[in-house]
Amino acid sequence: MAIKKSQLYSALWEGCNELRGGMDSSQYKDYVLVILFVKYISDKAKKDPDMLISVPEGCSFDDMIALKGKTNIGEEMNKILAKLADANGLTGVITNADFADENKLGKGKDLIETVSKLIEVFQRDELDFSNNRAADDDLIGDAYEFLMKNFASESGKSKGQFYTPAEVSRIMARVISINKEDRQRIAIYDPTCGSGSLLLRARAEARNNASIDGQEKDLATIGMARMSMIIHGVDDAELRHGDTLNDPLHKENDTTLQTFDYIVANPPFSTKGWMKSAKANDTFMRWGASDNLAQVPPPGCGDYAFLLHIIASLKTQGHAACILPHGVLFRGGAEAEIRKFLVKKHWISGIIGLPGNLFYGTGIPACIIIIDKEHAASSKGIFMIDAKEGFQKDGAKNRLREQDVKLIVDTWESQSDVLHYAKFVSFEEIAAN
Repeated sequence: MAIKKSQLYSALWEGCNELRGGMDSSQYKDYVLVILFVKYISDKAKKDPDMLISVPEGCSFDDMIALKGKTNIGEEMNKILAKLADANGLTGVITNADFADENKLGKGKDLIETVSKLIEVFQRDELDFSNNRAADDDLIGDAYEFLMKNFASESGKSKGQFYTPAEVSRIMARVISINKEDRQRIAIYDPTCGSGSLLLRARAEARNNASIDGQEKDLATIGMARMSMIIHGVDDAELRHGDTLNDPLHKENDTTLQTFDYIVANPPFSTKGWMKSAKANDTFMRWGASDNLAQVPPPGCGDYAFLLHIIASLKTQGHAACILPHGVLFRGGAEAEIRKFLVKKHWISGIIGLPGNLFYGTGIPACIIIIDKEHAASSKGIFMIDAKEGFQKDGAKNRLREQDVKLIVDTWESQSDVLHYAKFVSFEEIAAN
């Protein structure tokens, strides 16, 4: 029986309550998610000794339970996590939370009590993952989204862009037709993979085998992605840590990017000062002075830099979907010239305008830009969907309902005009406007 999300969320929030006091709220997740991860793999290992991850002797959640109340609980917790990380190549992924940190967890008896209570939260009978099937349900992503939802206002920090709501992920996978792909093996890539939710959803939609590649700048976040891949039984994901725009790590050589069949991405919106070691005449031919390349995106806004990286990373028959702020559709200057370049190349096959306030960390309205290299030569225009009115309120945020997701996907697949909602616009009409 699957774990109910309400029970998972209740345990997470109770765990966070145990950590309040000496710690910034944005750091709670490092402790809570690591305990969740160890609990999950320990429960699964009891039923499946051949599971993807190894749980060495002395490193299970039961061993953590045995430490409750002991004076050296913090040091012993760190030893368990270090041994577990060493056995599975997860150093820096599950070892970021220091359970002996007196500045965050309290001194002496306070630390012992705090860590003991945190372990106790996950001892609940209803949190038994031994029979739970992750399937395409993003357990770590759901947990992360829940924490972000509850911490956004109190922490003053916004890392919500690293998680893409499941409803949006499903739309992106469907509109690039991963679910209709007949090839036995396809390659999926996300240059800003965050917690891995987009990659996992795209893989879940694929009919056949799909390899997963991703890069992420934030170290803690890519740690969550690696944990999530393990939970979902994905053992071949190539997730790399680094700055995609300045140091792309998925490449054939020093001048050629690796290319993929499908790309999904939700880059951080409007990154300022994105160009560091990258050159105006880009080594990887993503932008530059050549007539065959787009202009250099403005240094103060990285939206088009990410989109151009995605296009350069697509195979000639490739498809991509990228979430960008709505402003990319109308801002002037260099971005207007890049838009003209992309329209002339016929690479953009569709644009889906989304409701505002969908994403954690920003209320900015966003859109999905759909790239289709395969049919660019025969394309006559761009299919546009205005879905900004279809949502329900969910606390302080908005959320797409199942009916909203279905309407977007059905309309996209039909490619039929719908009054006040969808329209196919020819390239001639776009040029005239």
